[in-house]
This record gives sequence, structure tokens and C-alpha cells, in this order.
Amino acid sequence: MKSDEELKRDVEQELLWDPAFDARNVTATVLNRIVTLEGSVQSCAQKLAVQKAVQRVSGARAVVLDVVVRAPSPLRHSDEDLAAAIVSALQWQEGLPDNAIQVIVEHGCVTLTGEVHYGFQRQLAEGLVARMRGVVGVANQIKVRVDPLAADISKEIADALRRRSRHEQAGISVDVRDGVVRLTGVVDSLLDKRVACGVAWSTKGVRWVVDQLAVA
Repeated sequence: MKSDEELKRDVEQELLWDPAFDARNVTATVLNRIVTLEGSVQSCAQKLAVQKAVQRVSGARAVVLDVVVRAPSPLRHSDEDLAAAIVSALQWQEGLPDNAIQVIVEHGCVTLTGEVHYGFQRQLAEGLVARMRGVVGVANQIKVRVDPLAADISKEIADALRRRSRHEQAGISVDVRDGVVRLTGVVDSLLDKRVACGVAWSTKGVRWVVDQLAVA
């Protein structure tokens, strides 16, 4: 198991290695294998890249992302142009229902509303918008339509997890109430947490996923 000092060094080296953002503006601290990142980046896309970079490093129990977006003036676009670009991108994105998502833009901050069938569609829309140039923040208010019974949702998730032997051994428990999935248990890494949550989000009728999985 890595010490806090070793984990901090690995995180800092991974941040410096990634060309997607300027790591000089991001600092990392580690306490009890919990990594906290602070600083600033120029876009939501860079903030996501910072998050992915630290998640690639093994040994962290959790990550606190306290990085703010400060877009330089030359990178800013009018809200009208940004809204038009977002609407077009959502229409062209495979996997999203037509005309199901509405867009509000104010000073580069985007609010998404509407209704979809799958939780992954909600995440897909947010991820797409967050990576667009000029976006400084995304408020995802898209709702997921709850159709299946809770027992069906729970069984589908449990079956999908069992098909992945690593999660079968981890003993992940699944509880579903009103479309909200709660995952509990112990997994080996942050990557395992992401995979398990991805399975839950990809199940029809899931409105939200509460990740209470612990990393060994």
C-alpha cells in the first residue's frame, strides 16, 4: 500500500504528464489516501481531464476535486452562440433522444432540463456539454423516467455485476428505491467503483446512483 507521500508524488507526476491541461495551476494534497486537488483550469473539459488523471493513479481511497474554471477572455463566446452550438451537439450525439433536452445558458453556465429513459443518457448529455469550448459550468437537471419496477432494476444491475467476475468477488450490494440506486460494499480500486457505477447508470429506469462503495 502506498504512503500518502508516495501517492502525492504519483498524482503530481500524472498531472504533469497529461497534456490536456496546465498542471502548474493545480496542486495536490493527500491525507489518509484521500487526494484533494485545488487550483484553476481554463475550461470544464480541462477540469474533467484533471479528474480522470488522478483517477488513473492507483492507491487513492477518494478524490476531492476543488478545481475552479476560469476561462480567459479570448476563449469566451456569447451565450447565444454557445446555446446554438450546444443544441446542435445534442442533436447530433448518438444515444440521446431527439428534442428531449432543453438548454439554458447564462454567462457560460449551462442548465440542462428535460426527460430521458436512461441514467447514462443524462450523464452523456452533461459530459458532452462540459467538454465544449466556452462552457464554465453545467447544472444537470435532466430527469430520468422511471418505468420498471424496483425489483427489476435491482436484478438487472446485480446480474450485470455478476457477469463481471471482479465485482462478483467484491460483494457489491444493490438497493433500489424509487429509481434511486444505492451501491454498498468494498472494491479494489477507484476504477472498480467507476465501473460499478457505470453499470447502474446504464440500467433503464435509474434516476440516480448513490455510491457508497469503499476502496480496500
